Amino acid sequence: MFWTVTQSLLEGLWTSIELFFLTLLFSLPLGLLIAFGSMSRWAPIHSLLKRWPKLTALRQIADRWPGLAAFRPVSTLTNLVVWIIRGTPLMLQLIIIFYGPGMWFDHNIWAFGNGRMAACVVAFVFNYACYFSVIYRGGIEGVPQGQREAGEVLGMTKSQIFFKITLLQVIKRIVPPMSNEIITLVKDTSLARIIAITELVKAGEAYMKSDGITWPLFYTMVYYLLFVGILTILFNRLEKKLDYFK
Repeated sequence: MFWTVTQSLLEGLWTSIELFFLTLLFSLPLGLLIAFGSMSRWAPIHSLLKRWPKLTALRQIADRWPGLAAFRPVSTLTNLVVWIIRGTPLMLQLIIIFYGPGMWFDHNIWAFGNGRMAACVVAFVFNYACYFSVIYRGGIEGVPQGQREAGEVLGMTKSQIFFKITLLQVIKRIVPPMSNEIITLVKDTSLARIIAITELVKAGEAYMKSDGITWPLFYTMVYYLLFVGILTILFNRLEKKLDYFK
């Protein structure tokens, strides 16, 4: 019985691992893009006036409504989306993303072989990208402005300053908070059972319904602890390798 339960939980663990790595693969770069969007300083009216200062109509609008002239649509929209995602439960987002299309349209876009996993990955990626974006933004804004100015004095371009000065320090700053989010992701994969994906916890719960035993559910803790333990060791080694920034 023990070996049968172990094999069943290993299958559920594989699903959890698959969801974990797919989420990281897509959410890490997407989070950086969202961070850039949230820090965008592009203001359409201000940009037009800077390029064509003789546009009288725009000048009058800017003088009358200075807040409208300074309005940054990309930053505002991005921050609004991040606020909504961070302010609502991931469980609710999973339900909306998977069941919503079937309720609002003629057919469910997830009605294919591995559609449940695809919907789950989309929900997880978008959710964690928004959390990662806040960490990225904090890391980027935490680099002293004087270092960027020093790079400009040396004749470096903006891209050179970002990749050779800012990015290396950002990685050092974001590793601790990023590791916390990634470890949280390990445990959040259990939410996939909400849309009937048989991950680790659901595999353990199945024995409660079929055989009336509870120990397989508690047995899942061993798998989570091992998974988190491996990640903790990897992040500790990474932090030690980044100590040269001190």
